[in-house]
Amino acid sequence: MTAEEMWKSSGLSGEYGAWAFGDDADKLAELVKNGTKTATCSAYVLYGLENEELPQVGDYSVILDSHGHAVCIVRTTKVYLAAFDAVTQEHAYKEGEGDRSLAYWRRVHQEFFTKELKEANLRFDEKTELVCEEFEVVG
Repeated sequence: MTAEEMWKSSGLSGEYGAWAFGDDADKLAELVKNGTKTATCSAYVLYGLENEELPQVGDYSVILDSHGHAVCIVRTTKVYLAAFDAVTQEHAYKEGEGDRSLAYWRRVHQEFFTKELKEANLRFDEKTELVCEEFEVVG
């Protein structure tokens, strides 16, 4: 099913975005769909470089798998900025990955952000500003 087809069949109205997670899109989309993953984060600096607006509370997004197929619809419930080293255990748990610990979150996200920022000719460090987003599945 495409994002447009899922949106039309949901009964929701208004605008929506459609996106896949940047790393292991299928696994993470499934964690969202089953309610385990209720948060995500991204590098703040990349929003400016890509001329992309920050997520806003109330935004709807169709989560896609690695093949561009719609998996579910989420509504953003909270958005805030935090330095990498200030991300909390609570946020790490809500991201739903691995053993859901802060140690696991830091390890895999340091690897992810180091690689992602390097591709943009930027450097990751512990003070890298992140856009933290929480959401709920609505369709």
